[in-house]
Amino acid sequence: MNKEWSEKNKKMQALIAKESTFADGIKTLLELRNELFDVISYGARIYPAEAYYQMPCGDGHQNHHATIGWSLWHVFRIEDIVVHTLILQDKQIFENGWKAKTKSTIITTGNELDGKQMIEFSKKLDMKAVYEYAKAVMDSTNEFLKNLKFADLKKKFTAADKERLVASKCVSTDESTFWLIDYWCGKTVKGLIQMPMSRHWIMHLEAIDYIKNKLCQKAKKGVNLIAYCGLYCKQCFLTAWCGSCRTVYNTCSFATESPDGVCPNTACCKEKGLEGCYECDELYNCHKGFYALDEETNAVRVLGLFIQKYGKKEFIKVIDFMHQSVKFQKVQEVIGCDIDKGLKIMEDWRKKAILRQ
Repeated sequence: MNKEWSEKNKKMQALIAKESTFADGIKTLLELRNELFDVISYGARIYPAEAYYQMPCGDGHQNHHATIGWSLWHVFRIEDIVVHTLILQDKQIFENGWKAKTKSTIITTGNELDGKQMIEFSKKLDMKAVYEYAKAVMDSTNEFLKNLKFADLKKKFTAADKERLVASKCVSTDESTFWLIDYWCGKTVKGLIQMPMSRHWIMHLEAIDYIKNKLCQKAKKGVNLIAYCGLYCKQCFLTAWCGSCRTVYNTCSFATESPDGVCPNTACCKEKGLEGCYECDELYNCHKGFYALDEETNAVRVLGLFIQKYGKKEFIKVIDFMHQSVKFQKVQEVIGCDIDKGLKIMEDWRKKAILRQ
């Protein structure tokens, strides 16, 4: 489990356990939920449509044996059902037309779906609407939490509560799923805050991240791993969770802040029919996109200029040798921010690499 999220979750649980610190506990919980939803919202910006219905880890019983689309649906359907049908006994957020908006084929939590069904279900979802539904559920739950009193935490549930959940038909009667009703009703409100209003989010967000990383690695197979700008994806500190700018799973930090998730350098290369900036005669003096940051990214420009002079194979040999010899995350830590000095440093590394052969 993500250490920072786990620590904040533990802190929240300890704080809500005492009346004197209950308010601080709710505040911590809301902070955690907002932080987690920021991660969810980030995914909405960077995941391509196909990412939501892929199942790279295969069918199984662990959280990462799922699709991203199903995972998001599952987390927020459960929270909506638990908060509104079980605790508040009022109308679910879902009942405000979200089945039609999301184009969902089910109203349940989705636990009953097997692998193939999960993929088909996810393909049909309108993910933009799913994110909007998720936000509406989160906001509604946050309001519930803000109005919660310490005494409310001890509330238990009855046979009538179970019947109400059954009557809602929001939990499948399949034996692999129906246990959820007993599970929820066996907890107090405090227990439901811990699961599903906090820990459940963390578990599935980590699974989503794992799924996305698998998709990125799969997408990179057979792809030129030298980015358009000259960075080498294999040695990039983001490589574990980025599919490179040559695939639809590009999560480069610069690209994600650019229109449509495409950095200006990538767009320029495609427009000019170039494999990369290293094929462009204007590279040394270019101030487009990534290179507009000048000193911050001159080291990357140096990589492109090195490729321009020696070719990709020689570049890969040298950059791999550099990483074997020195621990660094960003090339400017070794090359610096001056173009000409950086080129000289790369030349020196090339000589060292040749001598080691």
